[in-house]
Amino acid sequence: MTTEDPDDRALWSQAAEGGAHAFGVLFDRHAKAVYNHCFRLTASWAEAEDHLQATFLLAWRKRADVRLERESALPWLLTVATNVVRNDQRSLTRRLRHLRRVGEERPMPDHADQVAERLDDQLRMKALLNAVAKLPRNEREALALCVWSGVSYADAAAVLGITEGSVRARVSKAKSKLQQDRELVHTGEDR
Repeated sequence: MTTEDPDDRALWSQAAEGGAHAFGVLFDRHAKAVYNHCFRLTASWAEAEDHLQATFLLAWRKRADVRLERESALPWLLTVATNVVRNDQRSLTRRLRHLRRVGEERPMPDHADQVAERLDDQLRMKALLNAVAKLPRNEREALALCVWSGVSYADAAAVLGITEGSVRARVSKAKSKLQQDRELVHTGEDR
């Protein structure tokens, strides 16, 4: 962002008044971070792409109702993305439960077209998610925001509704618990 570029709050206000270009700038500015955040929550690049689109579609629909409290829209967008992923996972669980009741088999994804590197990323990310799933929810959220997505402790504290010190403590506890497998902590570089 140069000195001439408007900050996220100004862009959000323009978008709320119907400024599609301003919303496009917000998308360009934050799409990569939201995409990588979604991948880290799902361990699937394809799902991350779907969740990225759903996140920004929801943001577009809510642009007139939401008022940014922070200078950056990223913490809010990451929270929306987390909720989109959670909702999708709950829907998938319900659909699978229903399919089991009616006796249909779950369709298997076709991995033939995927690149080997992406498959490796997904396997490593799944291993990490299995380790992270054992953490308490508050530690998982702090880890995902601050470590994986680079949100400042202050912004994460504002989003989570807790003190900055509590965010730091949660991140520290999560890192300590994951430390036994150092390779997992560094999995999933941004694309």
